[in-house]
Amino acid sequence: MKRRLFLLAGYNAHGLIDESLIFYIQALAACGDVVLCMDSDCSAAELQRVAPYVLHATAQRHGEYDFGSYKRAYMYAADADILRNYEFVYMVNDSVYGPLMNLEPSLTRMEKLNRDAFGLVYNPTASRPHIQSWFIGMRKNVFLSPWYDEFMRAITHQPDKGSITYLYEQGFTEMLRAHHVKFACLYNCPGRSVYNNVAALFRRGMPFMKKVAFSRADGALGNRILYILRHVSPDVRDMILASAHRTWGDEYIKWLLTRNPIKITYCHIKHALRKIFIEGL
Repeated sequence: MKRRLFLLAGYNAHGLIDESLIFYIQALAACGDVVLCMDSDCSAAELQRVAPYVLHATAQRHGEYDFGSYKRAYMYAADADILRNYEFVYMVNDSVYGPLMNLEPSLTRMEKLNRDAFGLVYNPTASRPHIQSWFIGMRKNVFLSPWYDEFMRAITHQPDKGSITYLYEQGFTEMLRAHHVKFACLYNCPGRSVYNNVAALFRRGMPFMKKVAFSRADGALGNRILYILRHVSPDVRDMILASAHRTWGDEYIKWLLTRNPIKITYCHIKHALRKIFIEGL
């Protein structure tokens, strides 16, 4: 029996499969089989870049966000009758850079939690505490259950990301509770700390950094990102920087990743003032 199947959801506004996604797929493929579904219109030439590493890949804009991609990847595996071949199925997305280190130890740690469902990050402080949906794992009694199949096939287009979060990300955890499924995660990240505390999480062994850290907090996270870039291997650093430059542009990345203490202080003050006077926090 094969150990792992990864249902990978991807998105790229320009219909590209960039350096970071290729790197991620290669790392997943070293740990199991991969089915990729992009919520983007990618050319056959782009898909060919990952063909050696995946069981199956599709790329067509569907507008159902990550869970719509999870649904399509799951339906491929279910309809091909391959799910029973695996001990674990994971739903993961490309909202992160990484893995920043060898992924296998984190997978093994999750699988040794002795839970039927598990994840990397649990958010305990939302109105509906939940496993963050960018990295979720399940055992057979979950992913082969009729209620999981019904949940996945019922995923539809929603008017906004908030509805997706409520119905599907938080809804997935609610479904586990409703069916008395025990679950656990490696990291407890209240609020937005999974974005804001990237360096601290990295020091604790978190194998990923959320991409949105590059654009959060008015640039105040640049120094934390630099810490990670200084402590990962050159191939990981080059992958992150290549993707970040493509996404946010050369000038922004140069400004963000400054080592100038005056600029760093300015970013923190600007962010603090925004929080106080605009957001009211």
